[in-house]
Amino acid sequence: MTLVLASKSGSRRAMLDAAGVAHEAQPADLDERALEASLGDAGPETVALALAEAKALAVSARRPGDLVLGSDSLVAVEGRRFDKPASREDAAAHLRFFSGKPMHLHSAAALVRDGEVLWRHGAVATLQVHDLSEAFITDYLDHEWPAVAGCVGVFRIEARGVQLFRAIEGDHFTVLGMPLLPLLGALRDLGELPR
Repeated sequence: MTLVLASKSGSRRAMLDAAGVAHEAQPADLDERALEASLGDAGPETVALALAEAKALAVSARRPGDLVLGSDSLVAVEGRRFDKPASREDAAAHLRFFSGKPMHLHSAAALVRDGEVLWRHGAVATLQVHDLSEAFITDYLDHEWPAVAGCVGVFRIEARGVQLFRAIEGDHFTVLGMPLLPLLGALRDLGELPR
């Protein structure tokens, strides 16, 4: 099996590596923000699934016969969707908005072969953000910027990002950015992993 991860995400690669799933990475050449804008008022789960599928379909067009995995994550707080921060100032503004509120992290994955979507799955985790002071936000970004520049929610849960939260409900892998357990089940169902 050649599984192609349509992403440059180090976290997703690490999850697949740790689970013993052989893969190679080939990021999709896709204008994610334009696709997101075209979905208008669609809910965050719909947007995450659409982006995961679009990434997999884009790479599948260049990889005939290969199984392609697309994945995406996005954050919603008080009904507002958040993308990766554009700058450190943007990251600080996101953290100020998140302070004291529940964050809903939507992660989605899709498997595509030869332009056909074979499987798709979305999951959500709820992370309760502490009340964050300006001093905390400054210190946090002093340590985590620019590493969190590519992270929706402005955090890496496996690093100092864990300090942002007082409670987390949901699957650990969803928080890391991909619904891994359902994905492994789908790979087994497709005969790509042993049962």
